[in-house]
Amino acid sequence: MSKLFFVPTSEINRIKENISDNIALVGVLANIFRINTLSMIKEAGSGHVGTSFSCLDIMTWLFTKEMKADDVYFSSKGHDAPGLYAVLIGLGQLDYEFIHKLRRLNGLPGHPDVGTPHIQANTGSLGMGISKARGMAIANRLNGVSSKIFVLSGDGELQEGQIWESLQPTANGKFGEITLIVDHNKIQSDIFVKDVSDLGELEKKFAAFGWEVARCDGHDIAALKNIFEKFNIITDRPKVLIADTVKGKGVGLMEGERGFADGLYKFHSGAPSDEIYSVAITELIGKVNDTLRALNLDQLRLESNELMPRTSPTNPQRLVASFSDALVKLGEENENIVALDGDLALDCGLLPFKAKYPSRFIECGIAEQDMVSAAGGLALKGKLPIVNSFACFLSTRPNEQIYNNATEKTKIIYVGSLAGLLPSGPGHSHQSVRDVSILGSIPGLTMIQPSCETETALALEWAVKQNNSSSYLRLVSIPVAVPYQLPPDYVLTKGRGVKLIEGSQAIIFAYGPVMLAQAYQAAIKLKQEDGLSVAVINLPWLNEIDQAWLEEITAKFEKVFSIDDHYVKFGQGALLSQVLGKKITYLGLTEIPKCGWNDEVLAYHGLDAQGIAKTIRATLQ
Repeated sequence: MSKLFFVPTSEINRIKENISDNIALVGVLANIFRINTLSMIKEAGSGHVGTSFSCLDIMTWLFTKEMKADDVYFSSKGHDAPGLYAVLIGLGQLDYEFIHKLRRLNGLPGHPDVGTPHIQANTGSLGMGISKARGMAIANRLNGVSSKIFVLSGDGELQEGQIWESLQPTANGKFGEITLIVDHNKIQSDIFVKDVSDLGELEKKFAAFGWEVARCDGHDIAALKNIFEKFNIITDRPKVLIADTVKGKGVGLMEGERGFADGLYKFHSGAPSDEIYSVAITELIGKVNDTLRALNLDQLRLESNELMPRTSPTNPQRLVASFSDALVKLGEENENIVALDGDLALDCGLLPFKAKYPSRFIECGIAEQDMVSAAGGLALKGKLPIVNSFACFLSTRPNEQIYNNATEKTKIIYVGSLAGLLPSGPGHSHQSVRDVSILGSIPGLTMIQPSCETETALALEWAVKQNNSSSYLRLVSIPVAVPYQLPPDYVLTKGRGVKLIEGSQAIIFAYGPVMLAQAYQAAIKLKQEDGLSVAVINLPWLNEIDQAWLEEITAKFEKVFSIDDHYVKFGQGALLSQVLGKKITYLGLTEIPKCGWNDEVLAYHGLDAQGIAKTIRATLQ
């Protein structure tokens, strides 16, 4: 077990009481908040260290010296939530007990949510911040309220189209109460912004829209102070501060270029290893203590606790890796395949394809609508675009563009990774549990969710070689241990599934490795504990069902259950009921999904094996 270190609020209060110089105080507090941010992420097992560290000097100045009681701050990028929580906890705006509840059920969500005290807007889906700020400002004016609104944006986020839509009306409305701060750390996700889609001359661009523009070192507290003082006297137009920052600021091995290995920045997401944590926490504590010593103050008194080990699945299925291998193989066979990425090449398994076929890899950045329409153009000229992003973004932002492509009756393959309820740590902005309903009715678009590595490769091959129209592959990104195996002679047949467990009293339909594994385990549990015989069907087709096959396989069962890795409304279960022409029992999500550890969130929603067995048992008995 590793030991984690935290700075308690009593220590923070002691330091605030004993340092009178505002510049020195903010510098010390920012590093204290880095200590707590790092330990929170380590304890949670995931989070965004680099992008939290880059903006903590800015957040600390705003919350301690700039903002008044009625002023509003929120982060449009949202990834820096751990840093914001550390500030709020350190300043007593959140209970200290939350420091141990990052990404836990009933704790602090992975991305900001207004259900948390002092969180002003839900973010994590990029590009919305300025628009939300303008709406808040309009409401304030209507209500006769005078307050400032500070919005933090990432620099990669500036590739999102809504940012540029929002600039002109905000200037036209003379919203001088709005200040945008761009955390310009030059790295988006795990590569340099300039290598994805260079932002050009930002100062001139913002000025052209009618904004007051300033620029400074985002870690220079005195410079921040001076710019906000100048902004305070400007009331007839919105302001933007381009803050030049360093991703991973505060820990040498995480800072900017030093944080790269094998061409990728290593500290965008996830938790640091034990070794990295030890080095990083030692460096941060040392910096704070050096400053305190220079001010003749006592050294930090830290709290510590043991990090409990977390188990990993044994021999898990890794569907994204399987997709990656299959894509490279098919790319060799078909030179018309072109892969498009939305700033998630590592997470979507595209790096091997990029390495082997660099001219057929297109990095589009955080611009999903542009990416999907570019794919439409490629398809019109005879190429086979394979469009990749997280399902939560790919199915929603460019939904109109996907439909437009469908009306052209071309062939495009969309691959939505990070699909479904899990991982639940990032929170609802990243839990894609509505894409089946959003895309399922589009003509000529067949949706498939594979349940294992083998079925993933088969699904991509089917989409490339057999399907004459477009496909949407829905992939679970986390490694999952599955208790089943597909039959050796299994082939994908459109609209049909395969029976994994025989049964006589009820039948369960499920798909994907998460829910199918839970359904399988529930059926075994019901057999062993209750003597109930329940069949389990893997049905990977989400919006296409062979009616004759379905009627035949369900003919002897009075009770039919469906388990959706999705909202039950307009999920696969609803389609099963429609095709069968009778009511079935739906299991799936009926509310906005919770954030937390995977096992606790599955249990909360009644979608772990125990919860599924409980529902089926109650229905049958």
